[in-house]
Amino acid sequence: MTPITEVEGRRLALSNLEKVLYPATGFTKGEVLHYYATTAEVLLPHLRDRPVSFLRYPDGPEGQVFFTKNVPPGTPDWVTTAEVPRSEGPARMVLVQDLASLMWAANLVTEFHTPQWVIGAPGVADRLVFDLDPGEPATVVECCRVAVWLRERLAADGITAYVKTSGAKGLHVLAGVSPASSVRATAYAKELAVEAEKAMPRLVVHRMTRSLRPGKVFVDWSQNAARKTTAAPYTLRARAAERVSAPVTWEEVSMCRNQAQLAFTARELMVRLLEHGDLLKPLLDAGRAGALPR
Repeated sequence: MTPITEVEGRRLALSNLEKVLYPATGFTKGEVLHYYATTAEVLLPHLRDRPVSFLRYPDGPEGQVFFTKNVPPGTPDWVTTAEVPRSEGPARMVLVQDLASLMWAANLVTEFHTPQWVIGAPGVADRLVFDLDPGEPATVVECCRVAVWLRERLAADGITAYVKTSGAKGLHVLAGVSPASSVRATAYAKELAVEAEKAMPRLVVHRMTRSLRPGKVFVDWSQNAARKTTAAPYTLRARAAERVSAPVTWEEVSMCRNQAQLAFTARELMVRLLEHGDLLKPLLDAGRAGALPR
């Protein structure tokens, strides 16, 4: 029998709570739902008003994993949806605006991915993102060196950078920016990625070409494009263990000497929230956004 629960006045059917989704650690679907309920206060502001793409893994990371951008079948009518422009024509996507919608989406077992713009202004970036992806044998330790360089380079243009783990192998460097076209934001991000490669040619590559990436950090600037999305802060990832995309301090980044220092599980993240609160909260303050240079 599927338990029915009430969240903020909405009735939700939560299924398979005992199902182990992360076999490496025994982390269950019930624990996934508990994690999202516990982190909702910090997670929701980073999802609000951004159309959400779902990377679903209902049978765990070792089962079928598939990407859903359109509103999933069976979505309750009380979940907010919005029309989003796409090159192939407009589509409807989900907006996770409240706790009930978050718990409904979490019950689908998903990673949450969002664009760098809000629904009222599609294709107008208010965020800048650099996805730092290490090619083996490089690790997050090398990503940290690149992240520090990017932080200083952005600061030179009056832009304050923040950082989180990707929840996979690398780091995401983020900044709030005054609204600018996604095209302009992407061009600026690419300029900085090219500069980073010139400054650290043995460490950085700005092109996606696989053959160039072993031992280097790929600075993916392309996720600033209007059609692209990035794993949201605090989302669980479809990995062997219940790793989370966790905000970290710049001190932790500069002091990182091994991979384990910047790998956080759902349980560890809940402890970190008590200690740090939301390290990315300044990203939500439009008054702190920097202007992209002309």
